[in-house]
Amino acid sequence: MRAVVQRVLEARVTVEGETTGAIDAGLLVYLGCGKGDTADDGAWLLEKILGLRIFENNEGKMDRSVLDTGGSLLVVSQFTLYGDVKKGRRPSFEGAMAPAEAKLLYEAFCERARTRIRVAEGRFQADMRVSSVNAGPVTLWIESPKRAEISP
Repeated sequence: MRAVVQRVLEARVTVEGETTGAIDAGLLVYLGCGKGDTADDGAWLLEKILGLRIFENNEGKMDRSVLDTGGSLLVVSQFTLYGDVKKGRRPSFEGAMAPAEAKLLYEAFCERARTRIRVAEGRFQADMRVSSVNAGPVTLWIESPKRAEISP
């Protein structure tokens, strides 16, 4: 699984003029599922995201996580994170998971996150409008390790 994570002061997603999710300070997470990804990849990715020490402490040093600050997550499905532009100019999405499977992993990620933190969401497979006020800006790309790398 892949995620682009942005530290935000606020973020909102709308679908057809309706706000489906909004947060104040926290993390905007664009989440993509690739072929072969599993719920274990989602669990690993969530732990990594929740533990990121990218919020400032009282001395101005990035040393606090979104959990430490009482922030929230806004999770937006983003299959285009698997866009491949090595050939030509039109992205290939061969690496993206099929929508029905990806939706299950996306929902599992959000449900697992809800057990630890406030979560707002976009709408899977919808034409969404995402707006955010980035803080910093701080933007990170995170990818779950290949299963061979995490096996004993």
